[in-house]
Amino acid sequence: MKIAYLSTFYPFRGGIAQFNAALYRELEKDNNIRAFTFKRQYPNVLFPGTSQFVTEQDTADKIDAERVLDTINPLTFWSSARRINKFTPDLMLTKFWMPFFGPSLGQVCRLAKKKGTINISILDNVQPHEKRPGDDQLINMFLKQNDGFIVMSDTVKNDLLDFQPNAIYKSVQHPLYDHFGARVDRKQACEKLMIDPEKKILLFFGFIRSYKGLDILLEALEALPEDYLLIIAGEVYGNFDEYEKTIRDRKLWNKVKLFVRYISDDEVPLLFSAADVCVLPYKSATQSGIIGISYHFDLPVIATDVGGLREMITPFGTGVVVDEPKQNKLSAAIADYFNMQMRSTFEGNIQKYKQIANWKSLAKDIMSLYEELKAVK
Repeated sequence: MKIAYLSTFYPFRGGIAQFNAALYRELEKDNNIRAFTFKRQYPNVLFPGTSQFVTEQDTADKIDAERVLDTINPLTFWSSARRINKFTPDLMLTKFWMPFFGPSLGQVCRLAKKKGTINISILDNVQPHEKRPGDDQLINMFLKQNDGFIVMSDTVKNDLLDFQPNAIYKSVQHPLYDHFGARVDRKQACEKLMIDPEKKILLFFGFIRSYKGLDILLEALEALPEDYLLIIAGEVYGNFDEYEKTIRDRKLWNKVKLFVRYISDDEVPLLFSAADVCVLPYKSATQSGIIGISYHFDLPVIATDVGGLREMITPFGTGVVVDEPKQNKLSAAIADYFNMQMRSTFEGNIQKYKQIANWKSLAKDIMSLYEELKAVK
């Protein structure tokens, strides 16, 4: 079977590129698959991080993707479709996570569809975390050009059905990221990170954006004893000044360890191996790739009950869900996690989760959805 996969691939970096690379490697085992990616993914003025591209410190999977699509140059919408159609794929996969991509990806999907290709999109989000005027039109522009969808949380599924009540979709568990290597000895990890291993170590990991609730976690940290330490690891999308002010005003410098920058793949095992728990104090969410990384390292999570986070935790007994993103509830949940010594139980349940949340299962579900769509087309 011939599959065209149009999304973020090397030389772009980040969680979406990592997701696509892992799925590509699984699909290539049984299919003739070709990757297509962006000439320009975001204009620099719209990108809040330091770089969209891999650096020498990154250990990216160098998928041989053809760079065809410029998201703000409509001429490439047609030229990209021509390149993909020349490959004559049976199936075209895309990944959708924000309305900005609606016009470019939607147009390519429309032109591929005219040639008889079945379009399936993996939806990270339908509605964005930070909504802007005109988003619904851009979302519709993309969704209506697809035949079927993969969703990884009920929140995304419900958002999809708000736009397309008759949408054909499959619900799957977000696969675990397994390309980071193995967990390392905790004391060695702490030593390399220059952290006291006797501390109760919390990890806040990933891009730092306002909706992720780091401000709430810092307030919760103030209420916890001095033997707690919070690792903050990730690149800032926006400004870190407000968080520094909170740390300074609340005298938290002895309770935080900052790695406020892009985290290379080589550093990830150290951070997750040093931590006792990964904390996601999000104010809004759909699903989370961070939970997938945490489970890869057998690390339980404490997360707020927003979006689809509960779906990745409660049914499997792999962590603690806090009813709402409030400082007092979060600090109480963190204290209970350590006082009740929950980690060993959660770790055992994570092993069961790994049996269903993997790339092989996702690839199988995509192929099943394709056959379903082919039968009704």
